[in-house]
Amino acid sequence: MEAASIPAGPPASQRVKQLIGTYGLTAVLLIMPVWFAIQDLTDEGNLVRLGENLVAGLSNGAIWALVAIGYTLVYGIVELINFAHGEIFMIGSFISASLIVTLGLTVDSAAVPVFFGLLAALLLAMIGSGTLNVLIERVAYRPLRSAPKLAPLITAVGMSFILQNVGLLWKGGNQQGVPDLLNAQNTLFTVFGVTIENADVLSVVVTIPLLIVMTSFINRSRLGKAMRATAQDPEAARLMGINVDTTISLTFLLGGMLAGAAGLIYAMYQTTIWFFQGFTGGLIAFTAAVMGGIGNLRGAVLGGLIIGFIQQMSDNRIGTEWTPAIVFGYLVLIMVFKPSGLLGEQTRDAG
Repeated sequence: MEAASIPAGPPASQRVKQLIGTYGLTAVLLIMPVWFAIQDLTDEGNLVRLGENLVAGLSNGAIWALVAIGYTLVYGIVELINFAHGEIFMIGSFISASLIVTLGLTVDSAAVPVFFGLLAALLLAMIGSGTLNVLIERVAYRPLRSAPKLAPLITAVGMSFILQNVGLLWKGGNQQGVPDLLNAQNTLFTVFGVTIENADVLSVVVTIPLLIVMTSFINRSRLGKAMRATAQDPEAARLMGINVDTTISLTFLLGGMLAGAAGLIYAMYQTTIWFFQGFTGGLIAFTAAVMGGIGNLRGAVLGGLIIGFIQQMSDNRIGTEWTPAIVFGYLVLIMVFKPSGLLGEQTRDAG
């Protein structure tokens, strides 16, 4: 009688890697804030400086999260990295700044005209960026949907350079100032000594409702369910009567609209815009999407916030020249020990 075979468990190296992926990455992400917290308590006796770093990181991270969602939405539906998405974000900033100038808004304008002017700029930036994103999908990506994956990828890079040069022709090669309509650096209030500025409130107040509305739309609306069905199985969705082409266009529209909103927030937050911001911002947002788990909406938001926190702590305490290396160092660590990202990749699920 043969002895019963006992299935072999995963090798020790794999178990260690899984353990690090589950708990080690969390510990690594906490190294910077914990270290700086200890340093602040030792040197200054309080955590005010760290708190201000985290508040600024939350504001910046909210912008990257909005842009990152566009990357992850498109990837979740058609498994395409839309490298032109960063330039859509840049165009959103340019549309906003142009409308502000057209409306004649200045730092001396009254509160009511500023409010309605910014609301109009937000809507126009979202509509303009979303429409542009849909046109790019229709002209550049849809004809290549059945082509080898390298073809739409190279096309996306090409569209990125085209839009970058459109921005260069539109606003020139130098950074352009945007009227500081909100007095962005003005202290609105303080919490335990941590200052909360107007720009911080703008970033959170605009971002959170947009995320809630978009999530509710995808999870509850009929069109949102069509997006999820298309993400799961495009052919089965087509057989069920779903217009897959329209659904994909809707996905590009939503992603572009969020990028346009992020463009307005960025313009108001930084009070400067330029044609190259789409490349750098797009790269950061794409990193956020991959870090959180490409195709995972919650992962895109988490990745954007994490990068925002890392950037602010590094810029303020280590040096701006080291910030990109630190951000991508974290990305490499996450990819090595958890290739699917922190919350897991969802290649066929947009939600």
